[in-house]
Amino acid sequence: MSKPSSSAYVLAYETIRDRILNGELEGGTKLTEERLAEELGVSRTPIRESIRRLEQEGLIKKKRVVKPTESDLRHMFQVRMILEGHAARTAAAYMTDDELTALAECIHIGRTGTIEEIMKANKQFHDLIVQASRNPVMIDIIDQMQSIIYLFRKTVVYHKRTGLIDEHEEIYEAIKGRDAEKAELLMKKHLQADLDFSVHVL
Repeated sequence: MSKPSSSAYVLAYETIRDRILNGELEGGTKLTEERLAEELGVSRTPIRESIRRLEQEGLIKKKRVVKPTESDLRHMFQVRMILEGHAARTAAAYMTDDELTALAECIHIGRTGTIEEIMKANKQFHDLIVQASRNPVMIDIIDQMQSIIYLFRKTVVYHKRTGLIDEHEEIYEAIKGRDAEKAELLMKKHLQADLDFSVHVL
């Protein structure tokens, strides 16, 4: 499905998404098209299109900001483990030297950067591995999940989950060593640890 590209739509989509992701619009908040249109100075059509896209991304359900249950969390992570586990396996076969260097840089930033830099490096680490799968369908599915993934990435980074970057380094070493089976197993264990931590914190 093609995404609308008008400036009013982009403004509405990015503003609503960012308000959800930064916590301004909390889980359970009901969204009103008329009020949002008035606040943003746009018509109701781009608001409606934005809400539809955010529903597809999992941030809105029945015009309300999602408040993920433990069950929702587990279901999403199950999908991520299958897809990103497979991506790590294929990355061990296909990842180039330049991509490996970029992966190593993500780990370095993860150990030395500010919270915001660590957030970006964490996303980049996972994105590089998914991209290395060379599977456009898989890449697209993960891309559609990015907004909801961001909420949980924020939990593990802001609450400083122990071992997060060490696990990234282990995955990197397995991919660099072209050990596909180990890379897949480590990625699944990494995401399981993220899930367990998020369930505890949320």
